[in-house]
Amino acid sequence: MKETLQDIKDRRSCRKFSERQIEDEKLDAILEAGTWAATGRGMQSPIMVVVQDRPTLEKLSKMNAAILGVASDPFYGAPTAVIVLADKSRPTYLEDGSLVMGNLMLAAHAVGAASCWIHRAREVFESEEGKAMLKEWGIEGDYAGIGHCALGYAAENGLTPAKPRKESWVYRV
Repeated sequence: MKETLQDIKDRRSCRKFSERQIEDEKLDAILEAGTWAATGRGMQSPIMVVVQDRPTLEKLSKMNAAILGVASDPFYGAPTAVIVLADKSRPTYLEDGSLVMGNLMLAAHAVGAASCWIHRAREVFESEEGKAMLKEWGIEGDYAGIGHCALGYAAENGLTPAKPRKESWVYRV
């Protein structure tokens, strides 16, 4: 229990990744943690798409950057992205997918890797180009993009220290 609580406190978002690819054993552990996320009524509506192919990562980055209105890499050079999608027919799809994202990031920290939640997956996969990618990957159904989990190892100065916790976080009634 102490390790879990410490991992929660110590995990930070990485905004500068090294080129070093995450090892398969660690990636598998991270992905398994994603499959154990709580989901509404245990229906397991989310799915994960692992992207390590550089041209596909670059394409996703450009699509994401266009939505953001920037030319920089929104994935911060991460060598892996795990796209979390969830079945829109489930009333808790957004919450389900968000819990998967949380598990992925905590598991990455636990195995010594770095991560960052990259937004705009919804917009990317609502686009015709995004829908075509899903079809090309063999993904059928009405899925919403929840997030891209950028994974890898932090480059120098890739992680920033945690901000102090605000005082008015918890109210007891």
